[in-house]
Amino acid sequence: MAHEGILMGMGNPLLDISAAVDEHYLQKYDLKSNNAILAEEKHVPMYEEMANNPNVEYTAGGATQNSIRVAQWMLQIPGATTYIGCIGKDKFGEEMKKNSKLAGVNVQYYEDESTPTGTCAVCVVGDQRSLVANLSAANCYKSEHLKRPENWALVEKAKYYYIAGFFLTVSPDSIQLVSEHAAAHDKIFMMNLSAPYICEFCKDALDKFLPYMDFLFGNETEARTFSKVQGWETENVEEIALRLSRWPKASGTHKRIVVITQGADPVVVAEDGKVKKFPVILLPKNKIVDTNGAGDAFVGGFLSQLVQEKSIEDCVRTGGYAANVIIQRPGCTYPEKPDFT
Repeated sequence: MAHEGILMGMGNPLLDISAAVDEHYLQKYDLKSNNAILAEEKHVPMYEEMANNPNVEYTAGGATQNSIRVAQWMLQIPGATTYIGCIGKDKFGEEMKKNSKLAGVNVQYYEDESTPTGTCAVCVVGDQRSLVANLSAANCYKSEHLKRPENWALVEKAKYYYIAGFFLTVSPDSIQLVSEHAAAHDKIFMMNLSAPYICEFCKDALDKFLPYMDFLFGNETEARTFSKVQGWETENVEEIALRLSRWPKASGTHKRIVVITQGADPVVVAEDGKVKKFPVILLPKNKIVDTNGAGDAFVGGFLSQLVQEKSIEDCVRTGGYAANVIIQRPGCTYPEKPDFT
């Protein structure tokens, strides 16, 4: 059974600033729908513009934090999950702490006194979204915080670790500490490709940590970008998932399982040299409110069953359930309790 502190996440805590915009707004800031990028100078005015939008909504976000919150919600065991990342000592940081504690997650934020809490502009166009992350304090996480005895004790207590690829640009040394600990103690270490730009610009870091990954998540666009960067000359998602699953491992205890989501198309799972496809529960278009956080929610649902040692089929089914709940609500939010058996 899942116990307190069984699942640990590390990542970039961001306060999501979400508002409905139009195609013209995306063009104005050179954004693509269904994409995630880091903010450049030209994107700075967006945050104030969106904050002034009468329909703006704020949610504790950041990919890993979303997945951990959803796993916590599915598990309904107080403190089953732990999350570590860096926030600023400010109003948004306080909002984030309140939000996460209410969710039942044991958050251990490193608080940076001189940098504001990171934010993510979530531009919603119909049922699609475009994300622009201004990491700010999230970019300031230091492994010294992880090495503090009270925080390292949380690492030792956990049996499963999940880190989105976005954290590769922030604290690869923290990832190394956790991945090596997992390999040395036969625990489960998991990451996510997270975004095409991570596959393109963090190739060396991904290559370095792939041997430690027992599970690797991603979506079809990220998988194809990874394949292109590696020079594999295939866009076939099943073939890419298989090749990723066969990448050499640092420890022989666990085989690697690769899980690729494809929006409304079946989830691809590569394991033991074979590919399985799992259909997703399709929703009528009028029920889809916001696809932001769907991929994170899928991982959260999946992890909630994995830590209970359920089958991969159960993990995928629960991931699909969690994603379905989230896309019928604004942002990565959920009702008080899941109605899933």
